[in-house]
Amino acid sequence: MKLTIIRLETLNAQDYVDLGKIWPEYSSSSLSVDNTHRIYAARFNDRLLGAVRVTLSGTEGALDSLRVRDVTRRRGVGQYLVEEIVRDNPDIASWWMADVGVEDRSVMAAFMQALGFTAQRDGWVKR
Repeated sequence: MKLTIIRLETLNAQDYVDLGKIWPEYSSSSLSVDNTHRIYAARFNDRLLGAVRVTLSGTEGALDSLRVRDVTRRRGVGQYLVEEIVRDNPDIASWWMADVGVEDRSVMAAFMQALGFTAQRDGWVKR
């Protein structure tokens, strides 16, 4: 089966289980989505392998909590996820990725730079 990037508009029971493995620090009640607050995820074989939360405001988008499950890291899942989010939201002129909760800032900095983001105080920006 092919890896696909999806916007989670409604979460089923398996999505909550998978997101609990990706984000164990978040309760299921904190995972609400609407038109402004979104969750995008990478799905493979009916399981979520990675996810990121997206907040949209006018022409600005904020990404946070980008995480890929340990067993799937270093295979392009995170890159594909971010690229598809940007592609899915063409009206967004400026993207911000907060560094809150980043496990290894130097690894994340290299990753964000590879995606065309530049380092800023407390995160990365792409215009």
